[in-house]
Amino acid sequence: MKASVLHEYDESLSRDEFVRYEEVADPKIGRPTDVIVRIGGAGVCRTDLHVVEGIWRSKVDVVLPYIMGHENAGWVEAVGSAVESVKVGDAVICHPLVTSGYCLACRRGDDMHATDSSFPGINANGGYAEYLLTGERSLIKLPKSLAPKDVAPYTDAGLTAYRAAKKASRHLLPGQFAVVIGAGGLGHIGIQVLKALCAAEIIVVDRSETALQLAKDCGADHTVKGGGDEVQSVLELTSGNGAEAVIDFVGEGDAVAKGLAMTRNGGFYYIVGYGGKIDLPTIDMITSEKTIVGNLVGTYPELVELMALADRGLVHLATKEYRLSEANQALKDLHHGKVRGRAVLIP
Repeated sequence: MKASVLHEYDESLSRDEFVRYEEVADPKIGRPTDVIVRIGGAGVCRTDLHVVEGIWRSKVDVVLPYIMGHENAGWVEAVGSAVESVKVGDAVICHPLVTSGYCLACRRGDDMHATDSSFPGINANGGYAEYLLTGERSLIKLPKSLAPKDVAPYTDAGLTAYRAAKKASRHLLPGQFAVVIGAGGLGHIGIQVLKALCAAEIIVVDRSETALQLAKDCGADHTVKGGGDEVQSVLELTSGNGAEAVIDFVGEGDAVAKGLAMTRNGGFYYIVGYGGKIDLPTIDMITSEKTIVGNLVGTYPELVELMALADRGLVHLATKEYRLSEANQALKDLHHGKVRGRAVLIP
């Protein structure tokens, strides 16, 4: 099969070629619960750029060359002898984790913390290819209203945004405020999820006018230009109190400090983006009683819930399509802020 393969890291993201489009061996069924999916779409994520940079080298055990791509959807191509829930030809979306189902975390539905798992595109070969090896437990059959190429990025970007927005929606009430920092590939989904799940007013902060327009299109009640006095602007919109929930899809630079400053006393700061640090005097945590919540992708049931919202038209994914052979261009466009929403590779 054809694949776009990572052969070496590039800490500065300055090379002309990040991945190499080449012929590789087809994946093969090895276990009774294995499933091979013919890729219909593979999302290009900022995490992929972090993989190219080598940031994940200390987190996972990967030997190069390997195939990135952890946001995948397509059609069932082959199944192991024990597979019963899907059949060849079914359109499916892949939860990013392949788990055994036997550990306690799996039985509780907490896939992201399973003790026996693989993560295609992170610690195993992923979907920047024509075919992907995954497992039966990871697959959700798609309704006829949703095409694989249009939903692939929901498996990480969408699922991560959904998990954070769902947590926030559980305590947000009418008359309260939610701030979304970053209206890019994840943020524009988070805005729509908040709109679908709660009645709080949504304030979106971003440095890009294009992203702010996308935020308006997704249902934001207020938009604030970042890179300056955004904290003061949010405080003015919230009568000087700050927001009951702040969801930070940036997580680096000055976004963390500003996000916490926008959070009301007793409020919740949800951190989704990464690369920065949280550095707070303990006295400030005590006196403000703010809660900081980390978010790691999401569970299988949450992906089912997100697909239900998409099927009903309550969440729409903005995408830009590239051929699989154009993976380098997609990665470079993402790196330079030229992608509105999410980039998707199509074999």
